[in-house]
Amino acid sequence: MANSSPVTALPADDGEALRSLAESRQRLTSELHRRIVGQQEVIELLLTCLFARGHGLFVGVPGLAKTLLVSSLAETLDLDFSRIQFTPDLMPADITGSEVLEEGEGGRRSFRFVAGPVFCNLLLADEINRTPPKTQAALLQAMQEGKVSAGGKTHRLPPPFHVFATQNPIEQEGTYPLPEAQLDRFMLQINVGYPDVQSERQIVALGTGDDVQLSPVLTPVQLLAHQALVRRIPVPPSVVDHVVGLLRASRPSDDACPKAVKELVRWGAGPRAGQQLIAAAQAKAALDGRAAVNVHDVRELSGPVLEHRLVRSFSAESRGVSSHEIMSEILSAVPA
Repeated sequence: MANSSPVTALPADDGEALRSLAESRQRLTSELHRRIVGQQEVIELLLTCLFARGHGLFVGVPGLAKTLLVSSLAETLDLDFSRIQFTPDLMPADITGSEVLEEGEGGRRSFRFVAGPVFCNLLLADEINRTPPKTQAALLQAMQEGKVSAGGKTHRLPPPFHVFATQNPIEQEGTYPLPEAQLDRFMLQINVGYPDVQSERQIVALGTGDDVQLSPVLTPVQLLAHQALVRRIPVPPSVVDHVVGLLRASRPSDDACPKAVKELVRWGAGPRAGQQLIAAAQAKAALDGRAAVNVHDVRELSGPVLEHRLVRSFSAESRGVSSHEIMSEILSAVPA
């Protein structure tokens, strides 16, 4: 049965803030395009993830400016930025930090926590699948709770805090696939493809573009205010019902799951995926200058939010059926 509770309208005072957010989106996009050629859809998804308070996983072959895009975003937002090159010998303490023994006055010794690179506003986890799972797991608490536990104490990370990771899909030698629990921490998986002919011609002619100086568009305080506004965007009950329908259609143990999907999926998306799909849809609506979420927002973002959370069956892997194709079956089973 559909939820018939009324939709709370966006307060009138937020109208001006919504216009300001839409303007900030345009300015951010223009500033990023001073250094990044093309990749309009990738930039749109990046900003959606950012304003929804999410973390993003960029998947693409080397040389597509994934790292450059994230570092450029940090410049346009004037955020404290850290980059970690993930390698097989990286240890958890290299990310979170560790306690060191110090000798004070009178020869008294005590431990002092030295913060690692995760204590920043924007963390770039470069080639995150090149480090073992125990090191990957060092980010789990930080990404979910915005905290780090070390030496029996919990240290809060400075807001805003975002992790954007990169992953190479073609080079599997010496890599460690991300566990499902780690993948579930990423709001969006953003697939970065090759540029079109015109963009590639411009990229080759211009060179790296690293010498282009970018100007800050938003301060961290303004970013937090925009993120708070996004969470206030109303979500009609019909949109919530549609999200729940997509989730249940992705689970082979559920009666709502179509037969074609049951044969292709071992595990479907959980409730957290639904929460993040709603948050991403709120961000998309706000960035477009709209004061409410619609079903189209959900369906457009369902791939980036849900596909990396689907655990394919042996049948799907042996037949070469991708998560994208499975998501298409789910969308067909739950019409708008």
